Amino acid sequence: MAILPKIFTALALTASVATAFPALALDNAQKKEFGEFIKQYLIENPEIMLDVQDALQKKQEQARLTKANATITENKSTIFDSKYDMTIGNPKGDVTIVEFFDYNCGYCRHALSDMQAMLKNDKNVRFVLKEFPILGPESVAAHKVSDAFRKLAPEKYSQFHVALLGSEGRADEGSAIEVAESLGVSEKQIRDEMSKSSSDDSVKETYGLAQSLGITGTPSYVIGNELVQGAVGFDDLESRVKNMRACGKTSC
Repeated sequence: MAILPKIFTALALTASVATAFPALALDNAQKKEFGEFIKQYLIENPEIMLDVQDALQKKQEQARLTKANATITENKSTIFDSKYDMTIGNPKGDVTIVEFFDYNCGYCRHALSDMQAMLKNDKNVRFVLKEFPILGPESVAAHKVSDAFRKLAPEKYSQFHVALLGSEGRADEGSAIEVAESLGVSEKQIRDEMSKSSSDDSVKETYGLAQSLGITGTPSYVIGNELVQGAVGFDDLESRVKNMRACGKTSC
């Protein structure tokens, strides 16, 4: 591997010389010879390409995070205080976690216990639930029922959320109505509310935010000025919350 620094040094010197003294630039034969040398070296040491790929992925990830941070700054009120979302936990908590979720997302079901543990162990966290139905027509149908329930019985929404997301099988209109009825809201009330009050604006707003943030799956979280994608677990969420309090960022 010791030859690799020599290659980079040669490339740097060649570029430097060619810039300072154009007349001394490599001729076509020299370029071909040098190119074949680099090609052969890469063939003999293909693991270098893994390092290159890793560096590219890190660069792309950093660019994505930078864009997401800018989007969060520009859309704070819509992300953290949308009229379409429900807040559970401490409404005046000093740290807010926004979760994009789908009722049919298996990872979201796994992450449900993380949210519950967070709210149980930290009484100063504000949790915003942002419904993001992306896993087919059944998810959209369940969301419409959920939206109607939120408008009819907002004080019971957290119970509805836990019951539907934590249930077995696919969430759809029927299963969502069953949960609503178990909490005292009748099917007729739900259907009347759905017929007079569409959830389209809610979905459009969330889809627009997700696209701007680069969210492609659920669950995804926004904490402070950072986008966190995937079911990262309770320990990770707790650490980020503590860092927000300590230094105003999710990582100090």
